[in-house]
Amino acid sequence: MTFGQVIASARKKAYLSQKELASKIKKEDGQPISPQYLNDIEHDKRNPPSPFFIDQLAEALQVAPEYLYYLANELTSDIRDTGADPEKVVAAYNAFRKVIRDS
Repeated sequence: MTFGQVIASARKKAYLSQKELASKIKKEDGQPISPQYLNDIEHDKRNPPSPFFIDQLAEALQVAPEYLYYLANELTSDIRDTGADPEKVVAAYNAFRKVIRDS
């Protein structure tokens, strides 16, 4: 499933309209996102949003943020900002691949 499909499915499962969910997701200035912006995300007409929005969507929809980050091709800030050395990054990706393949 795509990022947008997961958001749409989780929203419907939570019995929220696009308008209701959009009102829960705030921009940096504190204003809610528009239902049209959410519609565009759900229909994959926009790239997955910033980590700021991903965290809010995960909380509002009770979806693991890690899964949304995975679908958005993003790393969480606690991982991205570690300054890990290249060998550790490669080892982590290899472990991740193994877990995904073996499931």
